[in-house]
Amino acid sequence: MPIKVSVVIPVYNPGEYIEECIASLLRQSLPDDEYEAIFVDDGSTDGTPERLDRLAAEHPHMHVIHQEASGWSGKPRNTGIAAAKGEFIQFVDNDDWLGDEALERMYEYGVQNDADVVVGKMVGKGRGVPRELFRKNRPRADVGNAPLIDSLTPHKMFRKEFLDRHNLRYLEGRRRLEDHVFVTEAYLRAKNVAVLSDYLCYYHVKRDDASNAGFQRFDPVGYFKNLREALDVVEELTEPGPLRDRLFRRWLRNEMVERMRGQRLLGLPEDYRKELFDEIHKVVVERFGPGVAAGLPPTQQIVAALIAADRLTDLEEFARWESGIRATGTLKALTWDDGVLTVGFTAALTSAGEPLTFRNDGDTGLLVPPLSEAATQAVVARGADLSAPLGRSRADLVVRERASGAEFYQPVEVTREQVAVTGQDGHFQQVLRASARIDPLTAAGGPALHAGVWDVFVRVVSCGWSKETRLGAARADGIGDGPGAALLGTPGRLVLPYWTDPHGNLSLDVDGRTDHTPAFFQKVTRRDVTVTTDPARLTARLPLHLRGRSEVPLRLTDTASGRAVAMDAVVTEHAESGAELTADLPLGELPGTPLRLELAPSAAGEEKPVALPLALRVRARGRGVAVTRVQTTAKKGARRGRRSLPRRVLGRIRRALRKK
Repeated sequence: MPIKVSVVIPVYNPGEYIEECIASLLRQSLPDDEYEAIFVDDGSTDGTPERLDRLAAEHPHMHVIHQEASGWSGKPRNTGIAAAKGEFIQFVDNDDWLGDEALERMYEYGVQNDADVVVGKMVGKGRGVPRELFRKNRPRADVGNAPLIDSLTPHKMFRKEFLDRHNLRYLEGRRRLEDHVFVTEAYLRAKNVAVLSDYLCYYHVKRDDASNAGFQRFDPVGYFKNLREALDVVEELTEPGPLRDRLFRRWLRNEMVERMRGQRLLGLPEDYRKELFDEIHKVVVERFGPGVAAGLPPTQQIVAALIAADRLTDLEEFARWESGIRATGTLKALTWDDGVLTVGFTAALTSAGEPLTFRNDGDTGLLVPPLSEAATQAVVARGADLSAPLGRSRADLVVRERASGAEFYQPVEVTREQVAVTGQDGHFQQVLRASARIDPLTAAGGPALHAGVWDVFVRVVSCGWSKETRLGAARADGIGDGPGAALLGTPGRLVLPYWTDPHGNLSLDVDGRTDHTPAFFQKVTRRDVTVTTDPARLTARLPLHLRGRSEVPLRLTDTASGRAVAMDAVVTEHAESGAELTADLPLGELPGTPLRLELAPSAAGEEKPVALPLALRVRARGRGVAVTRVQTTAKKGARRGRRSLPRRVLGRIRRALRKK
């Protein structure tokens, strides 16, 4: 069988952090004979070489190459390219890992779209990753129609024939940004780049010991010497003009301007801050024409202009002001509408806890940063625009899975409003009024949200700031405890919006991953349940929102032995309670002991079913089996949100009262 994908992993002293990487490779949905993993050990001195040798001995599609230490990742990646037999090559770092279906999905997407490069959606665990690039699938992307240049890490899939045809290899030796040079050239030479955004392919992980190569403090002189090599590639493969300026803008923004902003600048030691600033200043004045900075948002234009004017002191003052910029959000409405969660909210930016204000200038709003007159003149002289493009401000609503960090944008409609600031004539604050719709069956970029806890964030993007905040702690009085749970689709997915403790932020519990979902069902009582014997059927009224008819697995679990009997249940709309569940009871399979009633709302829910506060007890009666009673297993105190006293304590109290 031809190898579809070769995974190349450069390895140097990862210790235990390589285990997640190995485990994810062994879990791939591609058959073992259709992919290979090539670990290139670059002179590790811990126990990794022996660990990899054992792995290769146990799994024929896992390979290891040992070589002398080269000092960086370029040479081991090139060694892996030379050894690869796959049609495509995927690069993975030894402390990162892949989604279980990543290789299969990315390979199929690449073949389907005849791509030379496939970029799979990334999530950062303690690390920044591109967001806008992965807002949607992009089957035919290039540097002109998509923000590809925002993603220059090597963690992508490349057609091997494409790499060989252009002799694309990584620069070797101890150096920085060799991936920028490699990936930039690949983007500019590829006939097509395909971006897969509807599946989480790559987990980019910051180690607990922060010893990833990219987190080490770097030598500014060497770093920006290497950065110039990436700029050289752009100059070689593009013509002067808007496209080149746009590509250069990526390095100006990410590697220079963002390092000189807010706490990222102020947190550096003063001597290192000055050294870093000086090297950035050199690159800016040597390599970037006025068109590069002109395409930045206004706050970034100000930083770029102060760099070009060699005004570090003013830049530090601007950074102190920017470090106080925050986003705020207020939840105004939260309702279920035909199985879709409608979220109404307002959002705005603040400065040092007060509304961020803009100054009216005719039809334009102007930024009012705390710059001296000399600094303002220097900024304006270098073409920086202080007008605030408030018509492009937006408020995004994002759901982020707590365990993995996977996040997805939700559809939002936004209106922009200018609110006068009391006591400041001619100044106003911008307030964004928004309505978002979260459809749990499509909210993960098309697929349904998987089982887990999904936190809700608002991200305000305006004037060069991108600030996010949790939503829900500040909310309108009428929202109360929230809209309740919904059961959606078949098999049913159980979704409960709830407030976190202690902060009161909005999160979604999908398929009962927290105690909030069982607690929600405490309101169900024995009066909500009926059982018939001919036919043998259970009917339960449940406080659920539905979108039409749903089917959900139901389990009766013996409270003594743990043995479970599974059956299918149908849930339909009910005028009074919201939903009605019906299930045929397999009476012949049920013991005479108490049986706990549980919902298993998805395939993953089988691992952690949601217990309802109900139990059944059946007993033999002649040749048949009859249901003798239905009882609630919920403590009375639990229904009021309080802990009940143990039975033995209640018994002592009752006996004492009887003696009086």
